[in-house]
Amino acid sequence: MKIDESDALIIVDVQNDFCQGGALPVPRGEQVARVINRLMIHFDHLVFSRDWHPQDHCSFSDAPEYRDGSWPVHCVEDSPGAEFHGDLRVPLDACFVNKGTDPDVEAYSAFDGTGLAAELRRRGVQRVFVAGLATDYCVKSTALDAVRAGFETVLVEDACRGVAPETTAAALETLNEAGVRMCRSSEVG
Repeated sequence: MKIDESDALIIVDVQNDFCQGGALPVPRGEQVARVINRLMIHFDHLVFSRDWHPQDHCSFSDAPEYRDGSWPVHCVEDSPGAEFHGDLRVPLDACFVNKGTDPDVEAYSAFDGTGLAAELRRRGVQRVFVAGLATDYCVKSTALDAVRAGFETVLVEDACRGVAPETTAAALETLNEAGVRMCRSSEVG
């Protein structure tokens, strides 16, 4: 897949709390950093999304059930858990979007209340490649919203990790049905 100036790479939530040792770790989540670092060199437009929750976010629960509205406290704004993982190269001139900033609203997609679609259009982006954490939650929501916003959308499968095999498989099926193309990082250049 030949990359040009109308393409963007959206890197979803590669944050400490979603990696090994974090509050809500995705199995082998930290491994996506190496793949994403190799991908970034091909793109003029890089977008980094991150959960950036207030301490009293509606998704937090003292007895989490690991579902909407019942997650452990994670990615609290300005906390070490909300920082991008240390293995991920993060250029200062990239576009950054914070999501989940409203204490009363769940937000999984990098497009949810962030103005990202307008910013990508302003930059002339027509196709987005999506990578990051987790395939079955925020990556899926971001890719589906990209399609809804009119962008050709490609999921870089080996640059993502999911929470569980069954929910990851279901997410990939949903994305495929929505028209999201799938590729491997080795196909991007």
